[in-house]
Amino acid sequence: MELIKHAHACVTFTDGGRRLLVDPGTFTPDTAELVATADAVLVTHAHFDHFDADTLAAELDRRPDLRVYGPAEVAGKLGGRATTVTAGDRIEAGGFAVTVHGESHALIHPDIPPVDNVGYLVAGRVFHPGDSYAVPGVAVETLLLPTSGPWTTFGEAADFVRAVRPARLVQVHELMLSELGQNSARTLIGGLTGLPLENLPWGTSTTL
Repeated sequence: MELIKHAHACVTFTDGGRRLLVDPGTFTPDTAELVATADAVLVTHAHFDHFDADTLAAELDRRPDLRVYGPAEVAGKLGGRATTVTAGDRIEAGGFAVTVHGESHALIHPDIPPVDNVGYLVAGRVFHPGDSYAVPGVAVETLLLPTSGPWTTFGEAADFVRAVRPARLVQVHELMLSELGQNSARTLIGGLTGLPLENLPWGTSTTL
């Protein structure tokens, strides 16, 4: 299985010609192309940097059989053309076995109500948490770790890694950090957890 890292929180899983796309948001320049070539799409929550509603709606007009999964707000914004998922669900998306974990977006500020957010464990090995440091409570081989955003801190990120105890870390949700900030995340989080934090350039792939 291969992981392709796209801009910000967006990644593609490929295996034997199958393509599973996760969190194609408006911060990803080639979202339309990625959606057009996906066999299925997972969305962790309805924030625009993870969910390009217009692009997905247009692709569903073109390909009504495209399977899209996400919380209820995502399904609502797509006119009910996505499958609503919640914690504990087990699905097959684009030929990949996926389990669903978590319920809410991490707190940004008490004045901002959190939205529903789910994380996805793909093929029983790779976990994409969306915008949350909620521990999934299952074994995780590779953790996709968010490192930037109004809800994140490097200390919380390190504690999350310690609680999940993955064998491998790949940085995602990094767009709000400069190159210096990304390197700082790698140094601090790696030092606190004992795991190297991999920063994959956009468009590159790695074998899982």
